[in-house]
Amino acid sequence: MARLKTMYTADVAPALMKKFNYKSVMQIPKIDKVVINVGCGEARDNPKAVDAIVGDIGKITGQKPVVCLAKKSVANFKLREGMPNGVKVTLRGEKMYEFLDRLFNLALPRVRDFRGINPNSFDGRGNYSLGVKEQLIFPEIEYDKIDKVRGMDICIVTTAATDEEARELLSLMGAPFAK
Repeated sequence: MARLKTMYTADVAPALMKKFNYKSVMQIPKIDKVVINVGCGEARDNPKAVDAIVGDIGKITGQKPVVCLAKKSVANFKLREGMPNGVKVTLRGEKMYEFLDRLFNLALPRVRDFRGINPNSFDGRGNYSLGVKEQLIFPEIEYDKIDKVRGMDICIVTTAATDEEARELLSLMGAPFAK
């Protein structure tokens, strides 16, 4: 069982209940899902780029990602409808907690000059988004086996109603916010 999930039920939920004076345990915010997205503009020139991204994201998350296809043709981008232009994966349950544990405790501290993640990257509805500039910060990725350094967007979706509740939830879960 993931360490963060046991920590949530033992420490985080009672602390949130006490701080925000919830009447019911069902009001306590929790993490609903984590969505990892990698955009791939070079897929139109190099079809093997998508396979490389699928492999990398599969290693990082432990789950097979979905290839996203273009919905419309855009002549300026040399993009046709149906061409692959990104990869995404949605994590829930145990895999989600395992990924967040590795992200907060292993990957983010490996970023050069890391001072913490931005505490203001909430969307107003309790969801948090952050961008990672390279996939090399994850220990599953071997430096010699990648063809190109690629970034990714990570969106943590919570059931919190406000940004303050979500910030408190993530900080109690171990998110390294900048001071």
